[in-house]
Order: sequence, then structure tokens, then C-alpha cells
Amino acid sequence: MFLFNVQIPSQIAAAFHHRFGIRARIYRAPGRVNLIGEHTDYNQGFVLPAAINLSCWVGIALRGDRKLVIYTENFDKQVEVELDAIGSWSSKGWASYPLGVAWSLGQAGQRLRGGNLYIRGDVPLGAGLSSSAAIEVATAMALLENSGSSMERKELALLCQCAENEFVGARCGIMDQFIACHGQSGHAMFLDCRSLEWRAIPLPKNTALVVCNSMVKHDLAANEYNARRAECEEGVQKLKSVLPAIHSLRDVTIADLEQHRNLLPETIYRRCRHVVTENARVLQASAAFEKGETAAIFEFMAASHASLRDDYEVSCRELDILVEVASSQQGVLGARMTGGGFGGCTVNLVEKGFVESFESALKKEYLKRTGLHAEIYCLEAAQGAEAVAVE
Repeated sequence: MFLFNVQIPSQIAAAFHHRFGIRARIYRAPGRVNLIGEHTDYNQGFVLPAAINLSCWVGIALRGDRKLVIYTENFDKQVEVELDAIGSWSSKGWASYPLGVAWSLGQAGQRLRGGNLYIRGDVPLGAGLSSSAAIEVATAMALLENSGSSMERKELALLCQCAENEFVGARCGIMDQFIACHGQSGHAMFLDCRSLEWRAIPLPKNTALVVCNSMVKHDLAANEYNARRAECEEGVQKLKSVLPAIHSLRDVTIADLEQHRNLLPETIYRRCRHVVTENARVLQASAAFEKGETAAIFEFMAASHASLRDDYEVSCRELDILVEVASSQQGVLGARMTGGGFGGCTVNLVEKGFVESFESALKKEYLKRTGLHAEIYCLEAAQGAEAVAVE
């Protein structure tokens, strides 16, 4: 059973009281790691993420006016905005995420009330572990309950995605917000990003989710992410001339793709091939997890990384080294890059008895080959967003 550090809510409550002079209610939402199914969510495909026991925490208390006063402990910064003026907010940065959520809730007809908010996150920023969705979902829960309202979690996830797409300006899919809302301890989630149907997938017992942070983030990441989306959309448009019923790459089979390969420029073909084969791997890997077929899981994760490296071209030397070294270690059930790519993290399924030796070997070899010190997080599959009692 996942348990967070019980001291954190009390620490935030005390810091909130010190800053605002009143008591807070506390909410948390987790980050996530994606086991397989990369760059498939915005193509209406399949993903297999897990919520993790790193979270964003939001303390909130009601104000007597219609103002949001938001403080972040991570950056030691504060903003004050009238609820009715959020639509004109133009500054970028951390505040765009909680303000975007308030804007999105307002657009959906929620009559929000003013509040003081205190935000603290322990999801590493820029590591591909979805700190953005964690802050969005925790803030949304806090703002709704502060205003005497509530919302079904699927709708909440969609409104948080809307905030990131339309207010922040990042064209993310639904995966991150959905798993932050619906995560289950000890389980990953198979999610159909079109229908939003999902089921919990048990993870192997006595296995840790070991995430390795390459400590690099290449500058081209944001532009290349949007470029990949555009390339996928171009592929769909070209294939529509012979497959008029398709709406996204979700609807294309590998047989379709090979039959009509001549319609696609080589780069577009390879982008499409990654998405089509990755969707198939998610289906196969989900079945392997449910049957406990660990050897198959290793092969599916390895094939996913190779496809991301060669066809989608979103890996980098540092990620490739981490995966190569991890794959040769004892007790490893699978290794691949995770997240958008161009740096960030790898995810590794490691038998708990081998975690210490795995970590030592990986750090040593990565430093030797890159000159960089990898950060390694030994994580658990965690519960989704929740209100947290303060003892």
C-alpha cells in the first residue's frame, strides 16, 4: 500500500498558517511515469502509465474577495490575480499552471471563490515525470472544494488538459492528467486515449519502478515535440486519400501502413510506424503484465525504446546509454526512455533485491561514459489525487 511521508501535510499546514495566518485544507496529486506507449496519447492511441509517490501539494483557504493569492515554495514566488482578470494573464512560468486551471474551470461554468493557495512539489521539474499535471490536478481539486463544488474525475482531467493546451500553450494529450486523477496503488493503468476507457493493470510483486534522470534536457525538446505532432497529422491526411475512414493513427494498422508506404515521405512514414507499432506494443505489454510474463515485458520495452530512438527520433545519447547499461543488469525486467524525450528520464522495472546493485552500477557507468551524475528515484505506483487530512 502506497503511503506518502506523513510529515508533509503537517509541514505545509504549518507553513500555510505562518504565511496567511489561517488554517488550510491540503490536497495532493501525483506525478507519473509511463511504462510504455510514448507519443501515442495525442494520436488517440493506448498508453500504460503509473502514478508515482512523488506529488504536488496544494494548501488552500477561502478568502472574502474574488482574488487568488498563490505562493510557490519551490520558487519562493507569489502572484495575486483577480478571478475575473485571469483571462488577460500573459506571463509565462509556474503561475500559468494553477491560473490556467482556474481559467479552465471558469470556462466550464464553475463559479470559483477567492482563495489563498500554497504550492509545494516534489516531482522533479523538467524530468518528464509530469510535474505540470500534478500541479494542475491538485489545484483543480483545491479550487473546486474551496468553492463548495465537485466534479467527476474524468471531466476534471479533461479540464486540466484544456488548461495546459489552451492557457499554458502545451499541446499535451490526456494521459498525464488522467493518471493523476485515477492512479491506483500497486498498479499501472491501461488507458484508451480516445474513449477514455481504462483498467488497472497489476505490476509484478516485489518490483520497484526505478527512474533514472539523465540530468540533460536539450533545448529543441519543445519545438520538436510539436513537430512530431504535426508529422503524425500529415501522415493521417496523406493516408486519408486511400483510407477515408481513419481519424488518427490509432485507426491505422501496420498492414495499412506498409501497403500505402509509397504515399508517405520517408520521415513521415517512420513517425507513423512508431505510433502504429507502439500502440500494438501497449496492447501486448498490458496482456503480459496481467499474465506475469516478465520476459515478454522486457522485449516490449526494449522494442519501444528502439522505435523511439530510430523511427521517432526523440531519444538522445544519454538516454540510450542509460537504457543500454540498465538492460545488462541483473534483476531488470525492462528499461526504456520515458516522457517526451531529448533528455529527461528512463524507466526501469527492477526486482527489489537488485535495486541497490542496479543503482550503483548505473551511476558508475553513466558517469564514466558521459561525465554526468544521474539522479535515481526508487518509486512506487501510487494513488491518484486526494484530499489529505492533517494530523
